[in-house]
This record gives sequence, structure tokens and C-alpha cells, in this order.
Amino acid sequence: MPSNTKNSLLVEKENSLGQKIKINEIFYSIQGESSFSGLPCIFIRFTYCNLRCNYCDTEYAFYDGKELTIDEIVKQVKVLDCQLVEITGGEPLIQKNIFPLIQELLKNEYEILLETGGHIDISKVDKKVKIIMDLKCPSSGESEKNLWSNLEKLIPTTEIKFVIGNKIDFDWAISIINKYKIIQNNRILFSPVFDKLNNEELANWILESNLPIRMQLQLHKYIWDPNKKGV
Repeated sequence: MPSNTKNSLLVEKENSLGQKIKINEIFYSIQGESSFSGLPCIFIRFTYCNLRCNYCDTEYAFYDGKELTIDEIVKQVKVLDCQLVEITGGEPLIQKNIFPLIQELLKNEYEILLETGGHIDISKVDKKVKIIMDLKCPSSGESEKNLWSNLEKLIPTTEIKFVIGNKIDFDWAISIINKYKIIQNNRILFSPVFDKLNNEELANWILESNLPIRMQLQLHKYIWDPNKKGV
């Protein structure tokens, strides 16, 4: 490769690593949700969200955070010494520099989970990333903002989460599953709104549905104080 080409590639990489993202927190904990629940995981929590779900438990990520370069983020991740990384928020897909960050993490051979709402286009996300897409149920107050075209862009590794607050949410989620036939190729996750919907009640509804739905309980909230940050 000619030296001028090598130099231009180095400059391009340096420019990419210098791009900034507003980060609320980076921490090492136990994965509390998805099919990866129970595994050690590094979390990169992005600042900002353009939804206001009624049950949101990370309102502190709406605005608070610090501008970090991609290089600084990756260095912090490397110190924590774990190969499973979740990018979450807030809503991480709001910030355009998420894509060069993903590429840098993939270059470093991290397994990446991306938790995103169902209201932003997921088509630009690298197929190596395992998306956990949170479709908003009626009790969230934001169900009208779901981007239904996302359900045409799913790949087998995508996991689809419904946070269930009541029986109306449950029935609505089942209707979406049936309408879009998403249970055939994707993992479906049902999570009760913490401290609002009885766990046993949701479990019984799932059993009655006779569908292969994975119930999850936000494991981290049962290990630590549910209001504690960074766990």
C-alpha cells in the first residue's frame, strides 16, 4: 500500500476516534435483561432520549452526561476487562457518532448489545450487533411513536422487548406479535413494569398464551437497590 494511502487511513482513523458522544455513565455490572441476563457486562449509557415513558427508570440520562471521544470511551471499556458490552441510554441511536463507536468496538472484538426503543430506524446498525428493541406498549404513553417499518428489518439475532404494565399492554403485545409474525424468527421478551405489575400475574398470562415468550425480571433490581445507578 502506498505511504500516502496509509497516512490518509491513519488520519481518517484518528478523526473517527476523536468524534465525541455525550455519555451518562460507563460501568461494569451483571446484565439484568435479555437472553444475556446474568452475565457480566460493561454498560455504556448514552445521554438523551426523545421519549418520556411513564415508567422510565433512567430519567437521569435525559440530559446529564459528559462529552467523551470515541477513543476515551474505548479506553474506559478496555480497563473494565469484559468482552460483552451493552450500549444503552437514554436512546443511543439519537447520537450519530454511535456508528463509529460500534465499529471501533467491533474491531476490538467486543460482543455488542444495543438497547434501543422501537421508534428509530435500525437499518444502519451493523448486523454483528445484537439489537434489543423495546416496542412501547400503550401504558408507556409512547406507543404511537413505534416505527413499524423496523419490524421488516429484523434479523434472527434481534430481540424484541415489551414492557408490560397491565392486561391491556399484554393483549396489545400479543396482537403485535401475531400481526407481524415476529415470534417465528426472533426472541420475544416480556418484562413487568417494576413494582407495578405482579410478577406471578404476568407469568400466568404468558403460560395461558402458550407462546414461547421469555419472561424477564430486571435481575439487577433484585440484586441491588432498584434506584441505584451504575448497576
